[in-house]
Amino acid sequence: MKSQPKHQGIPFERAYRGDKAGKITLKGIPKFDSKYEEREWVKEHMAASFRYWGKLGFGEGVSGHITVRDPVLPDHYWMNPLGVHFSLMTKSKLVLMGPDGYVSPHGAQAPVNIAGYYIHTSIHKARPDVAAAAHCHSIYGKTWSVFGRPIECLQQDGCVFHDNLSVYQSYGGVVLAAEEGNNIAAALGPKNKACILQNHGLLTLGNTVDEAIYLFCVLEKQCQVQLLAEAAAANGIPKVLIGEEDAAFSAATEANPEFVYFNFQPEFDLLMEETNGAFLK
Repeated sequence: MKSQPKHQGIPFERAYRGDKAGKITLKGIPKFDSKYEEREWVKEHMAASFRYWGKLGFGEGVSGHITVRDPVLPDHYWMNPLGVHFSLMTKSKLVLMGPDGYVSPHGAQAPVNIAGYYIHTSIHKARPDVAAAAHCHSIYGKTWSVFGRPIECLQQDGCVFHDNLSVYQSYGGVVLAAEEGNNIAAALGPKNKACILQNHGLLTLGNTVDEAIYLFCVLEKQCQVQLLAEAAAANGIPKVLIGEEDAAFSAATEANPEFVYFNFQPEFDLLMEETNGAFLK
């Protein structure tokens, strides 16, 4: 594995200051000489993402799923097995779904959530520009979803969703057919990486699983901020929104895939230490 070199002028570089000689830099999304090596890295970060969800208490029975396109077989994607707690996820438990819609022999031999299959299959077909998709029923996300409205640009962290957030203003019940997955993919559109599913929960995408998970957790927190702000506003305290120009300026850095990826790395490192690398098995 080798780290991606520094590029002049990219938004990621606005986030840090090194030395004058330019020798002190941050490492962005890694590049790989081997697709098989990349596959193992993807699975490690995917398992860590589930552990992070478990740590945050996002489990709701067997609901919730993350998928990541396989670097070796790009028409396949990795997915979590049905009935395994997020906090117990490991690399070896991940399932590889084939283009025929069934479990491939190349990963764990376990069933997957059918709703997750329909949602994620539609998204991966509609959005070849992204590698990962994440959805679960987190408390503030599903609470705000009952309004069928986007969050507002209330605070700096929320600028990552400026011109980057959709709302699927429908609820078709538990997703048991391809049509609902196609509807969700259509609501996301050609570029947005986040979606509020009315009466359901949150969904985020990423060029890496790290990006998808970090965006998910930021959106969850911004739903909490929105709920708190609405409660205060109902008592006569006016809201002041971030202006369009300022939000767009912040989003140019906040929503950059390299920057979003990097934001998850401290959590990955902490999970490694807290679990003694248990998710790498």
